[in-house]
Amino acid sequence: MAFQILLNIAIAIFWAALQGEFTSVDFVIGYVIGLGVVYFLRGSLNDTFYMARVWAILKLIALFIKELVTANLDMVRIVLSPKLNVTPGIIAVRTSLKTDWEVTVLSMCITLTPGTMTMDYSEDGRTLYIHCIHVENTQEVIDDVRNNFERAIREVTK
Repeated sequence: MAFQILLNIAIAIFWAALQGEFTSVDFVIGYVIGLGVVYFLRGSLNDTFYMARVWAILKLIALFIKELVTANLDMVRIVLSPKLNVTPGIIAVRTSLKTDWEVTVLSMCITLTPGTMTMDYSEDGRTLYIHCIHVENTQEVIDDVRNNFERAIREVTK
């Protein structure tokens, strides 16, 4: 992936240099041309097209922002409610993520979302213990973690 990015930037710089003046517009045009070249060379580079991973990262960021906004609205609803109607709980979530980096990113996404916090993890590092401020259905929370954050993280690291 790093080689593809460097090749793309080198093509963009080369294109801009060929234009006589080095302007940002020429660099962007060269970068787009470089994207095409790298896309068509991806088979001989023995790697997937790097923009696929960039797109997956952007989708993970968008998912996190969506979950952050939703959780903040839920917290506002709980705080402003005249009656404290919460059922806190600790849930064990077994993750299918393989590397420590993936599990760490999942833990951070959970902890940074209001109303949830990763408290601990198991010896093998594959089970997270998550404190939730409001748990109606534990399986629903587990499925939400697996179907949202875990899936998006897997897409970034595949």
